[in-house]
Amino acid sequence: MLSEIKSILKPVLIEDLRPTQITVGFREVAFKRQELRALPANRAGAFLGHHFIPAVQGPKGRYHIVDHHHLARALREEGVKDVFVTVVADLSMLDKDAFLVVLDNCSWMHPFDASGRRRPYSDIPKSIDQLIDDPYRSLAGEVRRLGGCAKVSAPFAEFLWADFFRRRVAKALVRDDFDKATRLALQLARQADAKYLPGWSGADI
Repeated sequence: MLSEIKSILKPVLIEDLRPTQITVGFREVAFKRQELRALPANRAGAFLGHHFIPAVQGPKGRYHIVDHHHLARALREEGVKDVFVTVVADLSMLDKDAFLVVLDNCSWMHPFDASGRRRPYSDIPKSIDQLIDDPYRSLAGEVRRLGGCAKVSAPFAEFLWADFFRRRVAKALVRDDFDKATRLALQLARQADAKYLPGWSGADI
C-alpha cells in the first residue's frame, strides 16, 4: 500500500541511493556539511540514527529517495558510507516505466533542471554524486533560514521559490554577490507577487 511506512533496520549505502530530482543547491549542501561538522563526536551517531532518508523502493529493489537530497549529498561528501532509510512505498513490483509515472503523479519526483525546465525522466541522475547545482535552490534555502518564508511540508516547495527567484533575480548577481542577491530575494519574498507560494510570510493587505 502507498500509505505503508516502515523503517529499514539495516543501513543502505549512500552510493546506492537513487535521486528523484536533477538538482540540489550546492551552497545548501555546504551549509549542511558545516552543521554535520559542528556536531559533537558523541552526538554524531545519534544524529544519523534519528535522521532517516524517506524513499520509495522501486524495480530491482533500489531505493529512490524522495526527500533530504541535500542531507544525503552532504553525508556522502563528509565520507559517511551508509544511512537508514524509511520506505514510504514499496513499488518494486512495477516495471521501470510504470514506476516513474507513479513517482511523478504522487509528487515523489522533480524532473526539472537548473534552468527550471522540465526534463525527460532519463535525465534524473542515477546517483547522489551526479546531482547538479541550481544556485536558485540555494537562494531559496537561505531566504527560508532568514525568515523570508516558512518551512512547509509541501513536496519540493523550495524549488517553487527557486523558480520564483529565477525569474526576478539576475543569475550573475546570484553567482557574484550571493549576499546582495539574498537581500533582494528577501524583499521579493514578502511581496504580494509571492502570495501563491507555499510558506509565504508577507503582509496580507
